[in-house]
Amino acid sequence: MYVVIFRARVAAPDPEYAQAANTLRQLALERFGCLEFCALSDGAEEIALSYWPDEASITAWKLHAQHVLAQTLGREKWYESYHVQVAEIRREYRFPGQAESGMIQNRMEK
Repeated sequence: MYVVIFRARVAAPDPEYAQAANTLRQLALERFGCLEFCALSDGAEEIALSYWPDEASITAWKLHAQHVLAQTLGREKWYESYHVQVAEIRREYRFPGQAESGMIQNRMEK
């Protein structure tokens, strides 16, 4: 399993930004195999974590026309800066405990 960590400093949020973020989240979850997607913000700082079964799914989502347009708008007007990291998750723990294979299966069923 992989995680995409997107950290950004938002310059000018507007209704179009909020709508694009929501649309991209739904697209990732419903069409591109994203297992889980969560985002948090603190003032102008924003972080989004999306979990994926493989790198091919991440690449397909990144290259989708709506996502490419949002990336362009992000650079042109929404973000002062952003940083993207893609990492492979090798191990996962939770409290209260749950078997690792059960956690992955539960995410896939969402």
